[in-house]
Amino acid sequence: MADHHPHDRERLRLGLLICIHIVISCVSLIYLADNRFPIAFEPTTFHIFYDPSRWYVAVAVVAAFALVSPLFVLASFSFGYFVGFYFYMMVLSYLWLSCFTNLHYDHRLAGVSAAASAIAFLLPALFISSPIRQAYALSESAFDRLLTFIMLLGAATVAIGAAYSFQFASIDDMSALRNKIVSPTILNYLIGTTYSALLPFAFAGFAARKAYWRAGAVLLLLCFFYPITLTKIALFTPFWLIAVFLLSKLADARSAVVLSLLVPIASVLFLVILFGAPTSLLFSIVSLRLGAIPSIAMDVYNDFFSRHELTYFCQISFLKPIMHCPYQEQLGIVMLKAYQLGNFNGSLFATEGIASVGVWFAPVTVFMCGLVIALGNRLSAGLPAGFVLISGAIIPQALLNVPLTTVLLTHGAGLLFLLWYVTPRTIFEPGTGTQSAAHQLDPPETQWRCAIRFDPSHHRRDD
Repeated sequence: MADHHPHDRERLRLGLLICIHIVISCVSLIYLADNRFPIAFEPTTFHIFYDPSRWYVAVAVVAAFALVSPLFVLASFSFGYFVGFYFYMMVLSYLWLSCFTNLHYDHRLAGVSAAASAIAFLLPALFISSPIRQAYALSESAFDRLLTFIMLLGAATVAIGAAYSFQFASIDDMSALRNKIVSPTILNYLIGTTYSALLPFAFAGFAARKAYWRAGAVLLLLCFFYPITLTKIALFTPFWLIAVFLLSKLADARSAVVLSLLVPIASVLFLVILFGAPTSLLFSIVSLRLGAIPSIAMDVYNDFFSRHELTYFCQISFLKPIMHCPYQEQLGIVMLKAYQLGNFNGSLFATEGIASVGVWFAPVTVFMCGLVIALGNRLSAGLPAGFVLISGAIIPQALLNVPLTTVLLTHGAGLLFLLWYVTPRTIFEPGTGTQSAAHQLDPPETQWRCAIRFDPSHHRRDD
């Protein structure tokens, strides 16, 4: 019985951490709806409201959906765990916001669909993780050369991108200036793949190989992607990688996932409660962009497609030329014209789900998206949790804001899956020259579980 106590305490701590995060997120949404703060946006423009007379309705809805959270206590870490928790909190925030929104559609039906979609996504994303037999693996020397090639490719990408546009801009001005950037389509794909997937993979690889100067060089390269793209994700990528790296050393992988959202949101909420207006700008940037915007997208897409024709996936670029599509422009631009919220893209819940097939069938398509993420789990099986956590750190952020198809192609998630598959597992094994590097990326308990569950005789995966 004593052997189970540490594991039970770990589960209890994780469950408590998730509960705290749920409460903090709801309180943060209440403060976002507060018009007393001269923050950087108008809450009513983003359909963020809070009615104190209806608080019990929102609390009841969130409490009911919180019954899904034990899945994260029971599941082992995987890439799907990382993505799944972010989507879970997105749906939870949407359910809270939908209780107060001024948009007119069937909120009850949309809420049930959102909750069902979340469960449909989580089941494969959390629990399908059996390894696919590694038919090909790079040698350790080839892996090191691959990391160097990725770094050189990143430098070349920055140089080519800078030839088309290189300018620094404030967060307020970036959108207007970004719309003026004109560059070849293939370069846009290369830029997105490089800073979202390739360079984070190289950073994790150099850290695992204890090549810290090269890991630092990767972070420096990432700093140059903001002036050539003027996107928020490029601006925060190097800082996010550092944060995730530190969390991977300070906590087990599952707790690190929860803390990666909880720490920034709780920190700015504490500051705005303590100091009020002087910190409201920082609060709005972090809480709105990291927590609320993906949930607002679900609210807006539910409203729009409750009265307009569905896309049936015609928004996917390679399908649009061969099928009828009621929308010739990108959905983000369609939403811009309808709601004046900027180029308003949405996650797979909003696009592959609500926009493509409507609320009734959204859980089906979202389940299929969960199977795609589960493929990432299987291709990364055998890699230490910290390596997957760091190398995949940007993909969940991208998935919150753009469709799955875009993340797979433009942001390089599909290529990242392939890199995980061919990464030699031997560089993380005890007795190799990188044994200490694996320990730096994962707590001892996580490594022990990895070693047991990736044993071929067990055919199970855990990080």
